[in-house]
Amino acid sequence: MDIVFRCDPNLVDYIPEPIPARAALPDWLRAMPANAHSALHNQTMRTIKQCPPFLDAMQYGFIMPLPCDIEVCNGQFSWDWSIPTPAATKHPRAPLSFHAPAQVQGSPFSRDSQVVVKFNSFWTIELPEGWSLLAMPPINRDDLPFRPITGLVDADQYHDVGILFPAVWLDPTFEGRLERGTPVVQCVPVPRQTLNLHCETMDQKQCGAYDAVGESLLTETGVYRKKFRARRSGGESL
Repeated sequence: MDIVFRCDPNLVDYIPEPIPARAALPDWLRAMPANAHSALHNQTMRTIKQCPPFLDAMQYGFIMPLPCDIEVCNGQFSWDWSIPTPAATKHPRAPLSFHAPAQVQGSPFSRDSQVVVKFNSFWTIELPEGWSLLAMPPINRDDLPFRPITGLVDADQYHDVGILFPAVWLDPTFEGRLERGTPVVQCVPVPRQTLNLHCETMDQKQCGAYDAVGESLLTETGVYRKKFRARRSGGESL
């Protein structure tokens, strides 16, 4: 699939490009052990680092990165980012802004200790006809102090301006720096198709297949990876 990203011509040398999610894996994932001792089972067990669905989810789609460093101190957000005046007069210049609390009133995102920030996008995104863009929190990244609110955008039609990414700021006590390039959202193109759900009972052959695979999962290691995982190009093996 060809995905087209466009930026303001005056900003092209100042903003990081979107990147494949497989190129944005966190340092903690690389550093964590592949095996660990379980006191509960009194044996060494494989960690999630060896779980293909866990890894494949984190590597799927692409990441929209933070365009500059943001400092957080005493609940205040600041940045020192000097960029030229954009050619598009309606283009944002700040890396983030804020949603009014009333906009999430009555939802689980409305809490006294939480604010809803809005990450501004400095790239437009155009998808092929019939595809929408699912923008969601970077997968399995609970180390981040914010959680984007998931949204679905028809980016085959809405691609003349950048998509804004609202996010709940989870940790009101956070002090420090969000570095340029920090994953803001993970995006996955999805086809706009009607889902027809068919619920059936298993026949005798399917029950036998269930038992056979279930037995192999109990007695072998790496069954899914060896027998069922589809081949991928460019995926990283840790």
